Amino acid sequence: MSALSAGMTREEAFELLAAHNKDPFHIEHGETVEQTMRYFAREYDPENEEFWGIVGLLHDLDWEEHDDEPEKHTLFAAPLIEEAGGTPELIRAIQSHTSDFNPDLPKPELQMEKILFATEELTGLIGAAVVMRPSKSVMDFNVKSLKKKYKDKRFAAGVSREVIASGAEMLGWELDELFARTIEAMQSFAPDRDTFVAE
Repeated sequence: MSALSAGMTREEAFELLAAHNKDPFHIEHGETVEQTMRYFAREYDPENEEFWGIVGLLHDLDWEEHDDEPEKHTLFAAPLIEEAGGTPELIRAIQSHTSDFNPDLPKPELQMEKILFATEELTGLIGAAVVMRPSKSVMDFNVKSLKKKYKDKRFAAGVSREVIASGAEMLGWELDELFARTIEAMQSFAPDRDTFVAE
């Protein structure tokens, strides 16, 4: 794959995120998805790891300010990203993860977009499960424990199981594979953090 440009540095992307998000949970969620995307980029598209990371960091840029209009999620983000120098490729990748809310938005096509779609909600479910554990760590978390939380619709009820299942299908992965690989991704950077922030 050819090199992709986000049009901004990671530092500029973080400044943009912080300007529109004051809740520590939303900042941490962006960073969690960023690091998860970087993990998969190193396997599938290493020359574009920075791009994958910035997509992950900014994927929910407008959520905190417009969470009462989920069908318009990422539509508000587009002009903010453009004004900050972000590229059309960056905007498209971010908007593809909300095509389930708005059918007018682009559907995930690139591997990067499919991984964002499949893992974004799942990282939230894993994070919510981890903070309930005595260790508060993802390092001793496993697929069996995740499956139990996934099946309990009352747990982290805001996490769409349908989106997670649809994302796995897009990737051609069984749910167990998606679960295992996303846990591994989060374990790869968990030593940098003591805990995940609960929503």
